[in-house]
Amino acid sequence: MTDVRVISTDVGDARLHADRARRPIAALALGHGAGRGVDSPDLVALAEVLPRRNITVFRIEQPWVVAGKKVAPRPEVIDVATIACINGIRVRSPLIIGGRSAGARSACRVARRLGAVGCVALAFPLHSPGRPESTRLPELRAVGLPTLVVQGERDSFGAPAEFPPATELVSIPDADHGFAVPARAARSRAETLDLVVGAVLAWVLTRVD
Repeated sequence: MTDVRVISTDVGDARLHADRARRPIAALALGHGAGRGVDSPDLVALAEVLPRRNITVFRIEQPWVVAGKKVAPRPEVIDVATIACINGIRVRSPLIIGGRSAGARSACRVARRLGAVGCVALAFPLHSPGRPESTRLPELRAVGLPTLVVQGERDSFGAPAEFPPATELVSIPDADHGFAVPARAARSRAETLDLVVGAVLAWVLTRVD
């Protein structure tokens, strides 16, 4: 059962959605993207599966979403709320900070200073669609922690082949920025999300062994 708690931040009230493991060996905090909230299918799938594998999952719902706004604020505003929510988490197990898209960028910027042992970047927006010159690669390179990137093969914000070879990256076949796949794909949407969850689970377990 998901526990939802309001977190007061300097940029408005956020909500922290907690799906707790019975015997947690790790905790994973996830921020959502600019186009959708904590109900993104990949975030929901992680919150459903990982607690059964002893990993508590926290989903951070940004104040702009709580307030019903349609447009995400500046990155630094997202970071303020992310930091406040992470500071509101009380866990004894190792903490990994991540997110999808804009949430992944924020995680990359704040994970190290918040004491995380790793960072998970789902659908990292390497650049704006059609603008590879506007790279956000410096954010990814500056994490300073073990970092996993999970990227759709057809992600218009940066395909797996566009990342540096040294990037620890799992490519999701046929998937776009939201991990949706076309009808002709070899795997269904549900099977594709299983790949995303499996990749994150396997990587998190290596961080806490």
